[in-house]
Amino acid sequence: MPHSNRSGRRRPRVDALAVAVLLALPVMAQAQDAAAPDAPELDAITVTAQRRVENIQDVPMAITTIDREKLEVLTASGDDIRLLSGRLPSLNIESSFGRAFPRFYIRGLGNTDFDVNASQPVSLVYDGVVQENPILKGFPLFDLDQIEMARGPQGTLFGRNSPAGVIKFESARPEAEFGGYGRLGYGSSNTLNAEGALTGALSDNVSARVSVLHQQRDDNVDNTFNGEGDDLEGYEETAARVQLLFQPSDDFEMLFNVHARQLEGTARLFRSSIIKPGTNELVDGFNRREVSIDGVNEQKLDQLGANLRMRWDLGRVSLYSITGYESVDAFSRGDIDGGSSYVFPPSAPGEALFPAESADGLPNHRQYSQELRVESNEWGRFDWQAGLFWFDETIDIDSVSYDTLAPGNPRNGYATQRQENTAWAVFASGDFDVTDKLKLRGGVRYTDDSKTFSAQRVTGPFGPPIAPIEVSPSDTDVSWDLSAVYAINDNFNVYGRVARGFRAPSVQGRLMFADATLPADELVTVADTETVLSYEAGVKATVWDNRLRLGFALYRYTVDDQQLTAVGGNANVARLVNADRTVGQGAELDLQAWLTDRLFVTLGASYNDTEIQDSNLAVFGCGGGCTMRDPAGSVAGTFLIDGNALPQAPKHVYNVTARYGIPTSHGEFFAYTDWAYRSKVNFFLYESTEFTGDPLLEGGLRAGYSWNDGNYEMAVFGRNITDEEAIVGAIDFNNLTGFLNEPRTWGVEFKAKF
Repeated sequence: MPHSNRSGRRRPRVDALAVAVLLALPVMAQAQDAAAPDAPELDAITVTAQRRVENIQDVPMAITTIDREKLEVLTASGDDIRLLSGRLPSLNIESSFGRAFPRFYIRGLGNTDFDVNASQPVSLVYDGVVQENPILKGFPLFDLDQIEMARGPQGTLFGRNSPAGVIKFESARPEAEFGGYGRLGYGSSNTLNAEGALTGALSDNVSARVSVLHQQRDDNVDNTFNGEGDDLEGYEETAARVQLLFQPSDDFEMLFNVHARQLEGTARLFRSSIIKPGTNELVDGFNRREVSIDGVNEQKLDQLGANLRMRWDLGRVSLYSITGYESVDAFSRGDIDGGSSYVFPPSAPGEALFPAESADGLPNHRQYSQELRVESNEWGRFDWQAGLFWFDETIDIDSVSYDTLAPGNPRNGYATQRQENTAWAVFASGDFDVTDKLKLRGGVRYTDDSKTFSAQRVTGPFGPPIAPIEVSPSDTDVSWDLSAVYAINDNFNVYGRVARGFRAPSVQGRLMFADATLPADELVTVADTETVLSYEAGVKATVWDNRLRLGFALYRYTVDDQQLTAVGGNANVARLVNADRTVGQGAELDLQAWLTDRLFVTLGASYNDTEIQDSNLAVFGCGGGCTMRDPAGSVAGTFLIDGNALPQAPKHVYNVTARYGIPTSHGEFFAYTDWAYRSKVNFFLYESTEFTGDPLLEGGLRAGYSWNDGNYEMAVFGRNITDEEAIVGAIDFNNLTGFLNEPRTWGVEFKAKF
């Protein structure tokens, strides 16, 4: 059924959240004398969103952080980086690869492309080094000091390709004093989560820190196709980090970091015909502990990286150098059709239209990056920084198809891709104190980005070979930002920011199942540069005798030539397209408060409204079973997506946590609960009844006892405690195939610090 709003373009609107907060601000600004007299104060939060260490209240942009305790709660059951989804305003994370390949969306901007060469508009920076390839972005979270998310374009000071925002992870640094910690958790399905770190001085000038993580879970899904017994959904993952800090004087320091990751287990488990036709609900009698597939499911990954960060204090200025290296070798194979019997029409779990079993591998990947930055040291009313950035990446991709119906599932198709990507940039920014209350900031960055890409099909499952196709897209662009922050008083700031960001041209060349008769520019597609112009205004306040901290932002952005990926569908290929324009606007809220001396709460909320504006843009619809809701395009099988929201872009994202403690003579009993909600999402660019994800609410609980000044802790925990079952993604070329959220997990955990 076509949209009811086709006759008039839908306008994004700001939710009632914005109005409610704006009305409450004057009251909150006057509430500082009304706090409970015995409630503790909030600790100051420092961030490096502008590459300098600053109080979060003084930074003119929307930023959210996650501290150590909240991260420990979220990671208790061994979940991967997707656990952050919904735990920060405007953030959604999903994956069709499972633990190996997260896809990030901030304020609706992201990329649904499942190619391991896909470009994402959300930049992830780990210990100062940009993680460009999506496989790198799945590195586990352990022994971290803090997580920061800066929303909106961040291309002036960080890495590359960050028009949506930046998520920063900073590892805990080595310390001269000997110490460390250990965590050991055990839960349902024999889930094991073990983490620990040791730090201390090796000499007068050298300190070290060794951090390790091991997570595993037994298979807990029975593949009924091969008889009884659990076969799937298990994993074993180990990661480690070694850091050496050399500090011969106050004027120089060098921090060396080497890290590694190894993962082996089940790839994303696809389940055929689990969506009830005409709805987006699970079919009657669905059992998440069973599946019937006749293909192989496996995933292996090895990652190794290192970085060297140096700082020289030269008096009036400081010089910084960040050198990074990353490499990953990955292989992921799955039964994409999600079934074991092939009928028309499929109607029950385990039934599909046709067999589809494939794998993607990265036999060769390496990334080098180098940044040099000069920063002024308290020049009075004016401070500045400037630098150079260089990036070089080479990646080879193997795509393999298998004949599921033949004995032994032999290989029947093989295609390759190779991409070399080089980028360099020069940047500068400064801030000027106009008065004691008003500060202006601005920055500019010039970037040159070029790619050389080649793809070919050596053998095809149902088509002839395709000779190598080569493209070499490149572009230069200028990113910039201007902002102002005004201190109404010592506890209440208002700010405004306008920023321009861009994403360099992208290439998509998955040729395994492509029609060899198509022109080369339809077999290998190139998306032109996209640019975004974003406006943001907000307030940051610490009120109620420093017991309540609030950040609130309103924003609106326009993306020109947005890069979109039309995946799957009845064409059974992925194509890159550019939409003329995408608009988005919304409101975001961050709040932390000590309501009493025992009760600490946090609240995050966001309203994100997005709309694709391109009256001529059409994509292929689903390949089987779905009810299309968009009007048909001029080409058979295509549908117009003008007016649709971006995929995987929920309008509403809310999260809340509450911690209550009861002190005793020797320690503290505590209870901690966390909840995250996101509203419905479209899985694809087109809108259909079946491929729409329902709203999802998931909660966690942790309760226990700590003693000896908090050095020891025993707790019980639960994740997804209401046992929500939700379809969070789909495959749209082979009937109503979907995949699910993580199951409920219960467990116990012990932690010790020394």
